[in-house]
Amino acid sequence: MQPLSETVFLILSSLASGPRHGYAILQEVDQLTSGRVRLSTGTLYGALKRLLEEGSIRRFKERQPERDRQAYELTAAGRKALSLEIERMRNLAAVVSARLSTRHA
Repeated sequence: MQPLSETVFLILSSLASGPRHGYAILQEVDQLTSGRVRLSTGTLYGALKRLLEEGSIRRFKERQPERDRQAYELTAAGRKALSLEIERMRNLAAVVSARLSTRHA
């Protein structure tokens, strides 16, 4: 499996706690990164399209009295991809951390 891009990682991370509509994903990514990453709507919807095609997320109509809008949620495949990426990042960080410790010892 290829590493996830930062954009995809952040989108999947924003959906880890539950379904969200597009604007809520943008807000969550902004919050997760303390404002460091601000996705454009074009970037967001391009990534969502690819994630839908590969089966990492699913789309559904969110029912609210004031309006209908599209919302997205992780699928089992999306949860697995996110978990594998987190494990990959942990392993990489452990290797680099060990090298830093050895170098300064």
